[in-house]
Amino acid sequence: MEPLSPAFTIDLRRLTVLREVQRRGSLARAAEALHLTPSAVSQQLAALARELGVPLTERDGRGVRLTGQARVLLAHADVIAAQLERARADLTAYGEGGRGTVTVGCFSSGILGLLPTALRAVRDRLPQLRVDVVEAEPPDVFTALDAGQIDVAVAVDFAAAPPHTDRRYTREDLLTDVLDVALPPDHPLAGRAEVPLRELATDPWIVGNALSCCGAVTRSVCAAAGFTPEIRHAVNDWAALAGLVAAGQGVALVPRLVRSLYAHQALALRPAQGEPPSRNVFVAVRAGAERDPVLTAVREELRTAAAVVAAAGVR
Repeated sequence: MEPLSPAFTIDLRRLTVLREVQRRGSLARAAEALHLTPSAVSQQLAALARELGVPLTERDGRGVRLTGQARVLLAHADVIAAQLERARADLTAYGEGGRGTVTVGCFSSGILGLLPTALRAVRDRLPQLRVDVVEAEPPDVFTALDAGQIDVAVAVDFAAAPPHTDRRYTREDLLTDVLDVALPPDHPLAGRAEVPLRELATDPWIVGNALSCCGAVTRSVCAAAGFTPEIRHAVNDWAALAGLVAAGQGVALVPRLVRSLYAHQALALRPAQGEPPSRNVFVAVRAGAERDPVLTAVREELRTAAAVVAAAGVR
């Protein structure tokens, strides 16, 4: 390729494609996340390589892998993206705040147990602001955040979520959401004050998809208790899960964020014995966007709502 020109420029949209390839590990998975064809992703990378005058991919069997130059570029890409977000935030702060639209991506139980209180407070504080909500979990919620399709991500820490050290995001922990054991009312352990998880090793389980946050957390909690659950029913909807437990079809772990769903269900909710299984809920924005006054207001109200939930114990 031609040597680097002192006047070279970077198409930021192509840089986003390169970041997604790094995150997903393949052209095909990046294409799926970006709603493009693998051919289009390959073309974007080729165009970016020509633009810069350095190779960005190399053959690796039937696929491709990123070159050393690509990884050097990606180290700068996070800084570039954060600086652009700071510029956007400064422009917003300069003008009149509290207008426009903010889109929040959130997991299902967070939408039920956390967002209503926060969104009511945002509406009272910024009545001219429109807030849209999209149900999404990692990694998709962060792909949408990177692409600017959402402005705020509310998520749970698990394998598909980015690490705390990821420089692309500014994040804050909101609360620790405890998981309780849901049992049919006639289950032998339903009368216990606390339930030893190991004693449920031979029960049928009702568990969400392995790629979902609660599905993944339930599997890891059972593994830590010393067994692999027999998953009889794969259910992601919390109301449906409660109905199956109440009907005696199995046991489950349910987050306290959705406890209000079970107020009239004939099932027993009991704490797990010992250290309670839990998941960490956090909010993230693109690095640099934390200075945006509107996003600051949304994040403040999320923190306040989370504090109310934590104080109540949702028990």
